[in-house]
Amino acid sequence: MPKNKNLKCILIIGSGPIVIGQACEFDYAGTQSLRSLRDEGIETVLINSNPATIMTDPSVADHVYLKPLTTKSIIEILKKHPNIDAVLPTMGGQTALNLCIEADEKGIWEDFGIKLIGVDIDAINITEDREKFKQLMGRIGVPVAPAKTVTSFLQGKEVAQEFGFPLVIRASFTLGGSGASFVHRAEDFDEMLTYGLEASPIHEVLIDKALLGWKEYELELLRDKNDNVVIICAIENMDPMGIHTGDSITVAPAMTLSDTAYQRMRDLAIHMMRSIGDFAGGCNVQFAVSPDEKEDIVAIEINPRVSRSSALA
Repeated sequence: MPKNKNLKCILIIGSGPIVIGQACEFDYAGTQSLRSLRDEGIETVLINSNPATIMTDPSVADHVYLKPLTTKSIIEILKKHPNIDAVLPTMGGQTALNLCIEADEKGIWEDFGIKLIGVDIDAINITEDREKFKQLMGRIGVPVAPAKTVTSFLQGKEVAQEFGFPLVIRASFTLGGSGASFVHRAEDFDEMLTYGLEASPIHEVLIDKALLGWKEYELELLRDKNDNVVIICAIENMDPMGIHTGDSITVAPAMTLSDTAYQRMRDLAIHMMRSIGDFAGGCNVQFAVSPDEKEDIVAIEINPRVSRSSALA
């Protein structure tokens, strides 16, 4: 929600076409946010390239633009609506965040005097850049799987020799796990590494030791402008680590997590959210938990936006 009562008109960026890893849940989240903003008396402007959504129904937003999700479209809309004070990109999945970053790099938000709400650019960058995220977690004392970022084929081969198999390759700045793969055998590594490097728009991948078989959980966080943080929901994936979240059945609330492990996870998640920025909005934090009595907790990632799970929760 807006940080102050002075906002009169807000631009919402949708998630575009329904694709693997970014589906109709973002339509639900965007529709709910548009309704909430209108209840607050705020004028809403929506851009989404996908007409097969509830949010693009004329009754949901005050102004609906079915246009390509590009900076050119953003500029066109901002010129038509000089009264837009702020943009809310966190309801449109990774597509909206990437577009928001691109618009910021081109100086569009600054040129039109647009405030970013629900997240800040630094938070997006630090959570999407795998190496920056890993370094930050090291500084704040949050456990992560052994991992290294590489930007070349040769660097990747060296990391594979150091870590051994199985490995996970994750491409930076991609959507819904695109460019990611599990590698169990050395003979498959070259092909998967090349695939990941080519999928990343900045030609960068994170290679980490696979936590296959560990349990996977997600916490949904919401923070206000006074830095009060609440855990909306604890979600458990029925499938273990190794099955992409988008392909897994999720259960809310979490069913097999002990209370002590949950409290540790809760504290880690709040610590992580506060460390990535000073924004008021939502976050989704994913954790892996060892399937033994130790219940070791490892942070997988944090998304400074609505996720599949939070939209459903």
